[in-house]
Amino acid sequence: MVDTVIGYLNTLFWSYILVYGLLAVGVYFTVRLGFLQFRHFGECFKVLFSGAREDREGISPFQALCTSLASRVGTGNIAGVALALTLGGPGAIFWMWVVALVGMSTAYAESALAQLYKYRDEEGQFRGGPAHYMARGLNMPIMGHVFAVVLIFTFGLVFNAVQSNSIAAAMQEAFGVPELMSGAALVLGAGIVIFGGVRGIAHFAEKVVPVMAGVYLLVVLYVVLANITVVPELLYTIVAQAFGWQEAAGGVAGGVMAALMNGIRRGLFSNEAGMGSAPNIAACAVPDPHHPASQGFVQALGVFIDTIVVCTATALLIMLSGVYEVGGALTGTALTQAAAADQIGVAGTYFVAVAILFFAFTTIVANYSYAENAMLFLEHGWKPGVLVLRLLALAMVLWGSVQSVATVFNAADAAMGLMATINLVAIVWLSPKVVLLTRDYLAQRKAGQVPEFKLEAHPQLAKGVERDIWGSEGK
Repeated sequence: MVDTVIGYLNTLFWSYILVYGLLAVGVYFTVRLGFLQFRHFGECFKVLFSGAREDREGISPFQALCTSLASRVGTGNIAGVALALTLGGPGAIFWMWVVALVGMSTAYAESALAQLYKYRDEEGQFRGGPAHYMARGLNMPIMGHVFAVVLIFTFGLVFNAVQSNSIAAAMQEAFGVPELMSGAALVLGAGIVIFGGVRGIAHFAEKVVPVMAGVYLLVVLYVVLANITVVPELLYTIVAQAFGWQEAAGGVAGGVMAALMNGIRRGLFSNEAGMGSAPNIAACAVPDPHHPASQGFVQALGVFIDTIVVCTATALLIMLSGVYEVGGALTGTALTQAAAADQIGVAGTYFVAVAILFFAFTTIVANYSYAENAMLFLEHGWKPGVLVLRLLALAMVLWGSVQSVATVFNAADAAMGLMATINLVAIVWLSPKVVLLTRDYLAQRKAGQVPEFKLEAHPQLAKGVERDIWGSEGK
């Protein structure tokens, strides 16, 4: 009975509501914001490297980006891309690109809102996220509480078990390490980072994520350069099969609808645009320029890096190998490992296993940071809340390393579907405020000024916004 209900909810969310809803909301914000992510793409880098550093109030924009990338860049970039290619053919990669490009505007909107409605906690550090802009911006605290609960269950608990399960399986396959031993090591490592709080996680992500992604991309770049003469043909195949201009081997598995649906699903799982996850860390950043929109640009860049850069790298690695077959039995992590081994020898198997270790481990600690923000929203003065969350999160890491329980993991997918649906409704409802913030920011840039948000100039935004952060005295 439980499996039937969970299965129905997942079908409802991931075959209908979110596949079309997330894409539609991305298109909506893309059009309403004047194709912001294309026309002002350079602003993402300008804001990211504008020189802001962390201070006693919050983390730097670069740390916030690295932490959100730690969550986004995970097993989905290795196993998820392989699954999309197997089930949907090369054309699925094109639709992953589309999802990411329109999703950049959604990521911009939700992160700008998280900045606008952030607050200072008891230690004087910035906190916020979707639960807060639902409670403060929409004046719907119940909506915020429901969102916070499903986020904690999904990202703080069950998905940590999923990631540890992937790591333990990869370590056992490549190096023969017992799953329980991997789980214990993960608990120790994750505990050291998690008990450092959001700042500790940000410091960890700032150091590990650029190296992790950089090494992975360098290896794939080597493979691409070694096969550069066939790369243009592969890129054409991706586009051609997305629209049915070129038939794929494997029959229905390579059809246009299969490419569309699998590309959209895997893209959404990977980049998380509109899910309501990344805004939790975006709210913790000290923006530079001092404007809510600036952090929106930073998180839009995160979507681009995750899908257009990292997922494309994995797709090319697989397609360049001789082991890839549309609709074939080899899929997921095993396909990516086989593709790497085909290109760089047996070391490729170990390389992918180590990549999964780092990708999934950083996802564990970043997911926890989102859950911590949500727990602070729910605590209402109950001090042990964060400690209980940390212990439960680590327990799930250990448990997940030795389990394979589809029901619980499917329940997490259903919870994430609910979480994303709630968030989409909220950001569309708040979209006039996103438009106002964007116009204010771009008008100041156009006038040659460094953008600065002054709450006094926008009284229509004042309700629910902390004046000591965004008012003149908060600068």
